[in-house]
Parts: sequence; structure tokens; C-alpha cells
Amino acid sequence: MNRLPTPLLPTERFIWGVSTSSYQIEGATKTDGRGPSIWDTFCQQKGRIANGDTGDIACDHYHRFPEDIALMRDMGVQAYRFSVAWPRLLPNGRGHFNEAGAAFYDRLIDAVLAAGIEPWLCLYHWDLPQALDDEGGWLSRDAAGWFADYATLVARRYGDRVKRFATFNEPGVFALFGFGLGWQPPGVVDADAHRKAIHHVNLAHGEAVDALRAGVSGASIGVIHNMQPCLPASAALEDLAAAARLHMHWNQAFPDPQILGYYPTILADELAPQIAPGDMARICRPLDWLGINHYSPIYARGDKNAPLGYAWAGPPDGTPQSEIGWQVHPDAFRDILLEASRRYHLPIYVTENGTGGRDQLDHTGAVKDQHRINYLNAYIGAMQTAIAAGADVRGYFVWSLLDNFEWGAGYGDRFGLIYVDYPTLRRIPKSSARWYADRITRETATGPAGKP
Repeated sequence: MNRLPTPLLPTERFIWGVSTSSYQIEGATKTDGRGPSIWDTFCQQKGRIANGDTGDIACDHYHRFPEDIALMRDMGVQAYRFSVAWPRLLPNGRGHFNEAGAAFYDRLIDAVLAAGIEPWLCLYHWDLPQALDDEGGWLSRDAAGWFADYATLVARRYGDRVKRFATFNEPGVFALFGFGLGWQPPGVVDADAHRKAIHHVNLAHGEAVDALRAGVSGASIGVIHNMQPCLPASAALEDLAAAARLHMHWNQAFPDPQILGYYPTILADELAPQIAPGDMARICRPLDWLGINHYSPIYARGDKNAPLGYAWAGPPDGTPQSEIGWQVHPDAFRDILLEASRRYHLPIYVTENGTGGRDQLDHTGAVKDQHRINYLNAYIGAMQTAIAAGADVRGYFVWSLLDNFEWGAGYGDRFGLIYVDYPTLRRIPKSSARWYADRITRETATGPAGKP
């Protein structure tokens, strides 16, 4: 079903960018007619988010986006991947269209283009309108139609200026965490609900691809998946089985049907009650590129009492880890890029890669995040090694432009190239921002993908 990728021409630019998402940076959750999202509701539930943090203010990007775009321009960033907040355009998820919310993205897109930066628009980065969740959300087959209608509105409004679109960001994550493990909204822990969410999100993806293709002339359409090696916590048979099952849910449940046209065998059997005639053709629509988000390997252990048969596990003691406890393993990134390129035969853009830390201002008022520079340097090197070995990778986006609301961790984990002083919302470029700017300049001078 997918188009054959065209080779990156010697004169074609390898894209260097940064990524953000609406709920994590925008704030203004009750401004200009925006409706509540499932994350607004979830953050109000006691004990869900570290320190009781919410996205109500976040980085106030809604009001401060000109400053943030200027920071991107100063870094020499070539592309900006952001997401649209569905409840800002459609406060109830469907029906009433909120012109004030739509106008915000007009201003944002126009300013990004004026700075010489290409906008990459993601339709969904986890902030489902609460009104739709009240009607069943991703547990309803109707969600595919709701999402297609939303995609049509976005295409009509912004397709004259935006050509790069992604349908979903990391469906494997929000489906598993929201319906299988209960860590994210709607906070459900139920294997059957998890299976329903998988299939309905896949249907929504396919419908949205068709809507974007019909609504935007010259559209370049992709989808973004978080791909990580899923490893057993030990050599025990139950842990090996747990890792294989996590791999199926995390790495295969979405890209396989969306790109290859089928579910992994075990999952196909489990989803059989959900699959209606014609569903797989609705899901597998032609794509132009695949977005891959990657941070580190993840681990699973067997748990017979867990609805999915496994539980999350931490990385082994003694392995290199980031300041927030995620394993640092650049060779795993290289291997993922090679495997995905060979399996899916689509041009790949690394749409998120970065590392979290406990960055602080020093006595001079600077933020010296050498740990992030070391991480980015190693992972970009691993990507370039994968390219040299044949991986069709055409761009790299750092997560993230700004320190922001990091979901369950609240504001404790900082991933940004730009430090945000949350009490004042002052932006302070970290040493990694200057390093990335210099790296973009150097890599751009050496050719489409630099040198490994």
C-alpha cells in the first residue's frame, strides 16, 4: 500500500529540527474558548502528577510563541514539529468550531514560516477533548469518524501553509499507559479496553490520512511511533515472555497494521472481535514517511496478576543512565533505525530524541548541561552510523525546544534545550542550545546527513 521511498538526493537537505507538543507548552487552558482535555481532567485527580502539577500555565507558549520562535531561529533550526490541541479548535471535540483557538495556530504558523522554519503539524499528541472521552473516547468505534472530521478541519484551515502532517504521536504509549497500565488518562487498567483502543486509534489514523490527502495539495503525511528495544528484566522464562509481549504492544501494534497491513499474529487473534470486514484496508493507507521517537531500551518482567501479563521494570543496575534514570544506550538507537528502515521501507525522520535532567541555573545565571551535550553527540553519531549502514533517515528533531510539563513527572524532569524558569517563565538557552546550533551549522556544511 505504501509508496516506494525516493532516495535522498545529494543536494537535498537533511532536516534538523526541534519538537514540542500542545499540552506540554501552551498553557492557556481556559483561554479563548478552549475546551477541557483528558489531561486537564487527569491533572486534577489527586496523586496522578508529581507535585500536583498541571498544564494550566506550562510554558505559556500561547502568549510567548514569538519569543520561542526567535530562539529557534537563533539556533538555526530548520523545522519545528508541534501539535494542535484538538479541544482548542473543537471545544467539544466536534460540532462548534472555535475561531479564536484556530486563529492562534494561524499566528503561530505564519510566524514560524516568517522565521524561515518549516512547520510540521501533528494532529494528536494525547490531548483528547474531555467531551469525547465522556462519549467513550478511544473505546468507541465512532472515534475514527470524530478524528477524521477534525483532520479535515485542520487540513482546510492550515493546508495552504503546512505540508508536513503527522496523524498521531506515539499511539503505542498513550494506548498502553492510558488503558493497560493506568498511568495516563483515562487511567484504565483493562486488557479488553487496551485492545479496543489499539484498533480504534488505528482506524482513526487511516481515516485521517485520507482526509489529509484529500484536503491538502502536495501533503507529505506520516505517523510518529516511539520505538524502543523491549528487554526482559532477567533471563527467567516469564520475563522473556513479558518482554516479547511488551514489544508487540509497544513496537508493533500500530506501525505493522498502518504500514504493512496486518497485526502481529497473537494480537490479531485477540483483536478478532473488534475487526470488521474492510478494517485493515481502512487502516493501511499510503504514507510518505515514518517518524521515530527514541530515548532508551525499556524493560518488562512477568506478572501473572497484571491484566496484560507483564509489569514495567527498571534498567539493570550498573548500566549507564541519565539523570532521571533512563538507560543511555546509543547502539540501541542505531539498531532501531536500521530495523525500522528494513521493515517498513519508508523514509525515516527522528521526530524525538533527547535526555531529561535536573538542570539548574548556576551562580552566573547560566545552565551548563554537559550531560545533554554528551547524550545528543552520542545519539546523533549512532544515527549517522545507521545511515552509513543503509538506514533511510532524513531528519532529526531534538526533544525538546523547551523545558515543559513532562506528563506524570510534572515539571521535575527537564528535557529542553532552553531552560524555563517557571516562576517567571523566563527563557534561558542552555549550553546544549549553542552546541546544537553549532552542530546544525557544521552538519549542514558537510552534506545531507553529515558524516558518521
